[in-house]
Amino acid sequence: MIGLAESVDILRLFADPTRVRLAHLLDGYELSVAEITQITDLPQSRVSTHLGKLREAAVLRDRRQATSTFYALNDAAMPEPIRRVWDLMAESRDEPLLRTDRLRCQEVLRARHKGKSWPESVAGQMDRHYSPGRTWEATLFGLLGFIRLGDVLDAGSGDGATAALLLPHCRSVTCLDKSRRVLQAARRRLAGHRNVAFAPGDVHQLPFPDDKFDQVLLFHVLTYANDPALALREAGRVLRPGGTLVVSTLARHAHEAVTAGYGHVNPGFSARVLHAWLTREVGLDVERCEVTSREKRPPHFSVITAFARKPNQETP
Repeated sequence: MIGLAESVDILRLFADPTRVRLAHLLDGYELSVAEITQITDLPQSRVSTHLGKLREAAVLRDRRQATSTFYALNDAAMPEPIRRVWDLMAESRDEPLLRTDRLRCQEVLRARHKGKSWPESVAGQMDRHYSPGRTWEATLFGLLGFIRLGDVLDAGSGDGATAALLLPHCRSVTCLDKSRRVLQAARRRLAGHRNVAFAPGDVHQLPFPDDKFDQVLLFHVLTYANDPALALREAGRVLRPGGTLVVSTLARHAHEAVTAGYGHVNPGFSARVLHAWLTREVGLDVERCEVTSREKRPPHFSVITAFARKPNQETP
């Protein structure tokens, strides 16, 4: 919870239309002061002043290149109280002035990149730009070729979409879901695969003995769990010593009205709380537990990814 003074400062930060306009422009683009001035037709001194205030508040990040400084939205490290207010501001991106800014931005970028090859023109920010065939889906399928897994439990598997990706790269996959109708859809999707099994069940009480699986997946399951800590303990119980638990779940948010329509009973989690559950409640060694992505479209849900390993049993 933030104090009254900090709340007022955040509201004052976004009370200036020019600062909101600049933040919108830099959401998805990295631009210099000269380019921003060219796009917005604002005086350079005014642009620099507002950029400085947004950078001080960690709304923006900057990067030096030769004699120029480039600014972009600080998407990965914006303080959470400020992010919540920015998420509200971001919903106005279809305003005519903001659309015009984006169109003029494209013209400026084309001029910047003229005479350079595409890789040269986006060097240092390739992840922000599309090129034909260079999608996250294509990258995922390429990286999956490096994976070699053992016996995998996909707890809360849904209709088997994740299992379909993993089956060529593991010894076996067991799909568990509490909905028999959903499991039937998974059977249809995965028909013809011999190394897959299906089990109706609840993540709060897994119908398996201890130490059965090499890897356990809990992908977007905890927001449906009435007792998330218990679901994590059950996942840890069925892991073999040395096995890995992977968790993907929404970060804490204030958009219950949206997620309620999908059946969520929890409004996300903080990385700190999830880390504590994995270590103290389950007894796993956490290798990573942090926000790893944020959706571009409002309300900009963030996702936490956690990797945790079950300690090997000590030999007497």
